Amino acid sequence: MLEDAGLQPRLFAGTVPDPTTDSLGAGLTVLREHAADSLIGFGGGSPVDTAKALGLLGVQGGRMRGYKAPHMNLGPALPVIAVPTTAGSGSEATQFTIITDSATDEKMLCSGPAFLPVAAVVDFELTLSMPSRLTAGTGVDALTQAVEAYVSRKANPLSDGLALNAIRTIGHYLRRVYAYGGDSEAREAMMLAVTQAGIAFSNASVALVHGMSRPIGAHFHVAHGLSNAMLFPAVTAFSVPAAESRYADCARALGVAADGDGDALAAGRFVEALRDLCEDLEVPTPRAHGIDKDEWFRLSPLMAEQALASGSPAKTPLCPPWTRSRTSTRRSTAEGRRVRNGDGHNSQIRARIRDETHD
Repeated sequence: MLEDAGLQPRLFAGTVPDPTTDSLGAGLTVLREHAADSLIGFGGGSPVDTAKALGLLGVQGGRMRGYKAPHMNLGPALPVIAVPTTAGSGSEATQFTIITDSATDEKMLCSGPAFLPVAAVVDFELTLSMPSRLTAGTGVDALTQAVEAYVSRKANPLSDGLALNAIRTIGHYLRRVYAYGGDSEAREAMMLAVTQAGIAFSNASVALVHGMSRPIGAHFHVAHGLSNAMLFPAVTAFSVPAAESRYADCARALGVAADGDGDALAAGRFVEALRDLCEDLEVPTPRAHGIDKDEWFRLSPLMAEQALASGSPAKTPLCPPWTRSRTSTRRSTAEGRRVRNGDGHNSQIRARIRDETHD
């Protein structure tokens, strides 16, 4: 089709799941040999994120680590057209790309307008062949994005409306499309909801679930959507007390609470609904997925540092002391020692989330 339009495309098919800095090297070689003036990211979140990263590196050069959060990437970059074939990442509508550092196994969040595609072709027919496992993982990922955008400390009226619409649609159609992938109506609805969720969190940010999910995916090679799903109920239960009314709104949008239900009741039902959803979609716990508990505990401090470095945990409604900036903790030697040693309240929070999410 591109050739018929008079263009001279070149195919790079060397993308990998959860793209790494090493995997970008071959793509850069192809891009420069071809003297490409734009890129098309075709596929799931990994190919789209790869195209975004190549677009920036192809113009600015350097190493991907130099572009990770909190650095804000304004460009210049080659224009990217995103053509998603899964209903989950929302990457076609965000100013983020996720690249794993091959040397450290850190999943780096890179953000800024330089990563926002100039256009997206969102066609639900490209998702009809998605297997049920991928449908479940990407669907819960999109729900997580929408919920975290709505409860984020950076939530705003624009993101709120999109997030609630996405929650409502996903709640109605996700189980249905998981049961029968050929349901065109459900696939179309999910594709729209995912794009809405992507725009919502691009404008409001994600929070603690995503912050914790990225290191788990990097160190234990768990697909991003699945690692989000593993954490979603437990982390939500932890966060609810700080934003009860917001989570209650999510419950009403999801259809598990009525308008007349009090916020406390609705928020509680929301947490239970997430647990039921993950059970219905056969989302395994980290333990059931085969992640060794001793290795989980051994890597927990490093994963916590990597999660904090992304900035996402600081957007969660219940913002523990250890999510605050390193600058503020360094103002007090005693406070810094407490954060590093993990004693007191910080240690209790870490232990609670660590234990609940593994089991």
